[in-house]
Amino acid sequence: MKASASGHRRRRGLGSTRYRRGLAGTAIAAVVMAALTASQAPGVGLGGHDGKGADAAGDASPGDGSYDMELPPLESPNPPGGSAPGGVGDKSGIPKSVLAAYKKAAKSLATSTPGCGLRWELLAGIGKVESGHARGGAVDKEGTTLRPILGPVLNGAGFANIKDTDGGRWDGDTTYDRAVGPMQFIPSTWARWGADGNGDGRKDPNNVHDAALAAGKYLCADGRDLSAKADLDRAILSYNNSSEYLRTVLAWFEFYRKGTHAVPDSDIPPVSVPGLGEPGGGPVKGTPERGGKDGGKDHSATKPGKGSGGSHGNGDKEDGKDDGKGGGHDKPSPEPTAPHAIERATDQNITAVAGETFAARPGVKAETAKGKSVKGVKVRFEIRGSTQATFEGGAKEATVTTGADGVATAPALAAGAKTGTFTIRATAVGKNLGTVDFKATVTAPQADKVTRTETTALVADKNGTFADIAVKATRKGKPLAGTTLTATLADTAKGPFFSVDQQGKQVRTPVTVETGPDGVARLSGLRADDKPGTYTLTLTAEGGAKVEVQLTIKG
Repeated sequence: MKASASGHRRRRGLGSTRYRRGLAGTAIAAVVMAALTASQAPGVGLGGHDGKGADAAGDASPGDGSYDMELPPLESPNPPGGSAPGGVGDKSGIPKSVLAAYKKAAKSLATSTPGCGLRWELLAGIGKVESGHARGGAVDKEGTTLRPILGPVLNGAGFANIKDTDGGRWDGDTTYDRAVGPMQFIPSTWARWGADGNGDGRKDPNNVHDAALAAGKYLCADGRDLSAKADLDRAILSYNNSSEYLRTVLAWFEFYRKGTHAVPDSDIPPVSVPGLGEPGGGPVKGTPERGGKDGGKDHSATKPGKGSGGSHGNGDKEDGKDDGKGGGHDKPSPEPTAPHAIERATDQNITAVAGETFAARPGVKAETAKGKSVKGVKVRFEIRGSTQATFEGGAKEATVTTGADGVATAPALAAGAKTGTFTIRATAVGKNLGTVDFKATVTAPQADKVTRTETTALVADKNGTFADIAVKATRKGKPLAGTTLTATLADTAKGPFFSVDQQGKQVRTPVTVETGPDGVARLSGLRADDKPGTYTLTLTAEGGAKVEVQLTIKG
């Protein structure tokens, strides 16, 4: 994310890119969008303002054709073959390291933010537009770009005026900020949203794994459900508040959903691209949304807080300008103390047996933008879905205040008698800090013990019949009704048998019996053949509890 989309200019490996201007560009975009609309693909289309027909981008400079916004082919993706790195030729090809990063990030977010519904193809659409998939996969084995990918200097000349916020750590510029990496993050935005996608202990915007995960977290902000059309549009527009950008990303998103494949990473150092990571490169004229005429103000729909960022938030002054008091951004911003988000503090999935209490309890942590714990934040836990589960006292909601460690843990949760799954959603009371969902599962009770109700030896004459065998299934000492037990004979060649088939053959395959209201199940009609000896019958309940019974056939 940056003050000017890096996908808006020529770059190595995209020689077929065409600059679309005026009526010709409008016509092509219209054809693509008509095709997408006709396909009725879920979540694809315009409508960032709840689909009410308003221009979702609020584009203040219509007709400006300075973007390099290549649209995908109208036809479906071709099968693999003959593709150059970066998807040239067969446009559905994505460099293998970058493709792996997109998929890994989406999988991670499916676990940490299941309600978001982020698809990796959306990350691919944005990555295509922002950097041509890290300049055609020009990354090392760890996924870090071979050379920095930098946006134009944000010095107010055609872009926002954003003075340095990172001491030049990421963009090499100690005077002004520049967008960084394959997903184009402003340093101050990276400070807020940066992620460690490859587990190396670092958060590096130049690494495709880190950048893809951070971009996914950013798109999922504010509890968005990206399977919903309006939320999908808002998420893309928060990345770059431009209707043309929205149309282009949606076009690539849909194109990649129809099929894609990995192509080799580029092992050739990227060529110089003026304005994109090269000294002296003049900026390409940008849109107001990425730092043009509107002074770089943030239009993003993200977690709240002054200067919360979007693609060009600076974390201090909303318009990225010096306040005229001599300090500006040359001084470090004060350490934030206000809560910025709530994050999961316990396992996402919890399980309990019907009629019992969940052993684990959902918990979330309130943090500042720098990851510091925040005490005193009220968190509401809400039970959602069809379930009989309740918090202590039979309530469906409970409010808990975070402690010194920033953590709020839900009260004990009683499972109720109904089996199935439901959701526990955590939100901050009176604050827009996002949502955290937990998946709760209630399973049917299972016996932890099975015993015979009688101690009489089970003996039968040759070719005779055994007395009924009664066993009791219990859980925590209480009878368990409606539990199925499986009766199995150790010897399937001779000895006791359950029945005779139509051909008169003795049947020794397992049979089942079920416990009644008293937890007792009875096995009747067990017969003996003419082979004297002692045999073993095992009755096993669901969950594994079992009892072995000795059967004797007299000689």
